[in-house]
Amino acid sequence: KTLFPNTQVTIGPVIEDGFFYDFARKSAFSTEELQAIEKKMKELVKANLPVTRKEMARDEAIEYFESVGEKYKAEIIRDLPESETLTLYTQGDFTDLCRGPHVPNTGHLKVFKLMRTAGAYWRGDSKNEMLQRIYATAWADKKQLKDYLYRLEEAEKRDHRKIGKQLNLFHFQEDSPGIAFWHPKGTAIWREVEDYMRDSNTRYGCTEIRTPLIADISLWQKSGHWDKYAENMFMTSSENRDYALRPMNCPTCVQVFNHHLHSYRDLPIRMAEFGVVHRNEASGSLHGLMRVRSFTQDDGHIFCTESQMEAEVIKMVEQCFEVYRDFGFVDFDVKLALRPDNRIGSDEVWDKSENALANALDNSGVKFSFLPGEGAFYGPKIEFHLKDSIGRSWQCGTIQMDFSMPERLGAIYIDENSDRKVPVMLHRAIVGSLERFIGMLIEHYAGLLPVWLSPVQVVCLGITNKQDEYLHEIHTKLLKNGFKAEIDLSLPTNKGMTILGNTTMSLSGNKGNEILTSISSIWILYFILQ
Repeated sequence: KTLFPNTQVTIGPVIEDGFFYDFARKSAFSTEELQAIEKKMKELVKANLPVTRKEMARDEAIEYFESVGEKYKAEIIRDLPESETLTLYTQGDFTDLCRGPHVPNTGHLKVFKLMRTAGAYWRGDSKNEMLQRIYATAWADKKQLKDYLYRLEEAEKRDHRKIGKQLNLFHFQEDSPGIAFWHPKGTAIWREVEDYMRDSNTRYGCTEIRTPLIADISLWQKSGHWDKYAENMFMTSSENRDYALRPMNCPTCVQVFNHHLHSYRDLPIRMAEFGVVHRNEASGSLHGLMRVRSFTQDDGHIFCTESQMEAEVIKMVEQCFEVYRDFGFVDFDVKLALRPDNRIGSDEVWDKSENALANALDNSGVKFSFLPGEGAFYGPKIEFHLKDSIGRSWQCGTIQMDFSMPERLGAIYIDENSDRKVPVMLHRAIVGSLERFIGMLIEHYAGLLPVWLSPVQVVCLGITNKQDEYLHEIHTKLLKNGFKAEIDLSLPTNKGMTILGNTTMSLSGNKGNEILTSISSIWILYFILQ
């Protein structure tokens, strides 16, 4: 405000590893202006200005901010609940609206850095004004800042979009914005992930189903998705009927359950589906494989009785941990997301659901934290947050408990007293979106995937073209023995004989088998196969 008095201050929350602040001004901040702002910040730190807190009545606070030309602050105050205690914080001649608390003075804020700028709509609505956002980060000491900047540098090197292009895995184009075109090598990785999950589901008692990609909007209205996600659903019509591409797989899975009348003896019924879903995400939010408009979920839906639900959750937690470790993730946090303000179902049902999930985690020996208000609109959920090789956290799998959707969609079973009962429905995704999970794997391994996941496990090459016929013979043997092999007859200078270096690989491509280490030449591999 000292440097640019005509700039209005809007909103600036804490985010992971830093914070941002949005400003209303006519033009974007230049690099020189960012440098000037950072210099001024350092001056304010040296000034060691005290930070003071003051409570203020709503009308008084609105009047104050309007008097200093801060219309956005006044608008925020008008939209706050009547019960909210309004607090203002002042340092020097600057006063801001904030819930707090704050440090006692600016002298505590020595280690920070302005990172970048971006455009952002006021309150995230594209109908509103475009604001100028400044991203920044702050740390307790210089070492922590240095480590953070190193992680950012590593993250840029590991960007799955860059590596995906280098390794010829996939691409995006404007003909299908937000939907990946998978190349043969990328598809090979996809198949390994899908086949692994299919095998895991079989071992944990899930039978696989396939359900329609589109359904009449009446199904989405019954399930409750229409009220929540209509704006993000792709529509189509045929013969005077309106349909929607499914944004989630749950309602169509319930139809498979409903097709037969089940006894309590049949339960639990575990269904798994690699279901393609479509969501009309805003174009500005799309990000490689991490945020797309069409993706495949490794969905699982378990229909069970109330007495079975805790045991089923324990089984799913076990499967999640096994899957993550097999893919190379050994550090993860587990969180229990509790009831949101905007929800369906009685408090009694929510109490029962939250307690069941918490008990299942306790009985699994899993440490977890709570996320108040972060549950789905129909039920609480367990979230699995995976740490990658450079310390970033990725929210991955979820286990959700749902008493509402089965009832809304008419799911029933016959209990031991011959009464009709509504089953409990457990929603489960382990890797979640296959697209996003593959993006995570690429960045976790910096493109150097384990051999069992690699789209090319062996390259056959020779010293001169005299070996071409023999190389073709070896290549054929490798393919017949289940290796993902390629042949290279180009003979560039200094190519040499090493094909994999010091690595590990499974002779059948299966993680569970004995592994062969330090393969140094195609000849060794050939004699082993013989």
